[in-house]
Amino acid sequence: MTYPNPHRMSGPIRRTVALPLAVLAALGVSFAAATPAAAEDAPVGYVRLAHLSPDTPKVDVYVSKLGDSSFKEQIFRHVGYGVMSNYLAVPVGTYGIAMRLEGQAPSVPPTLSTQATVEAGGAYTVAGVGKHAVIGLKVFVDDLTRPPADKSKVRVIQASVGAPILDVGLANGEPIATAVTFSSTTDYQVVEPGLWTLQLKPNGSSDVTTLSANLDGGSVYSLLVLDGPNGLRLQLRADARGGETAPDGGVATGAGGTFSTVNPLAMVGVGLVVVMGLLAIALRMRRMASRRS
Repeated sequence: MTYPNPHRMSGPIRRTVALPLAVLAALGVSFAAATPAAAEDAPVGYVRLAHLSPDTPKVDVYVSKLGDSSFKEQIFRHVGYGVMSNYLAVPVGTYGIAMRLEGQAPSVPPTLSTQATVEAGGAYTVAGVGKHAVIGLKVFVDDLTRPPADKSKVRVIQASVGAPILDVGLANGEPIATAVTFSSTTDYQVVEPGLWTLQLKPNGSSDVTTLSANLDGGSVYSLLVLDGPNGLRLQLRADARGGETAPDGGVATGAGGTFSTVNPLAMVGVGLVVVMGLLAIALRMRRMASRRS
């Protein structure tokens, strides 16, 4: 296809063909503004929330950035025992986390509150832990560094009141962690991927609960030990899967325009439609001018 040469035309037709080129250049600037390079100017960390108090009713959780009114407060409603949110991608800074009983008005003083300082690239789990009478908020620092593709990385978060001190081992009796206390977490361990059969035993007891968990290579997991209706139960959370730079399920907060919600591919599509439309108009005007001359 032969396109008109703007340098060989004059008057309004020349300006009409030049317009798509200007639009394309402007779109190129827009693409650059929407690329991940812009995110480097606003480093983020990752925060998630967990309810790990078995005898505490559901709560509503509020997350706000201290000293920053432009941050849109995030609210998680109806959070019950054993629930853990996805990670929120938030700008670095210090955040206030408040828990209110389910359905309470935001004006009601929170049942619990704490602060968490988010560093660039850091990941944190803020959990309500302990029995209801003495419940508190604890901040766990998460290590989302991926293991090699042929390994898995896992830790245990102990959230069982029924077995407040717990030994965790393999089916063959090999110990993984001993005397893990309620509302604590073990260090991460690099292990072989695959189906793991674990034995959970209250410290000093002969009662054993056998449960299974499947671990993929190159991924990071938190294994929650929870109280269930018939004893202990496991909840496996994939914190970070191989090949990604962000946590598994991480989402942006959309805080005050800090995070772009524009899809660059969609912008390319729109830009091409605009350019092709303007070229078609220019060609049509050129033909009309040729007929007049």
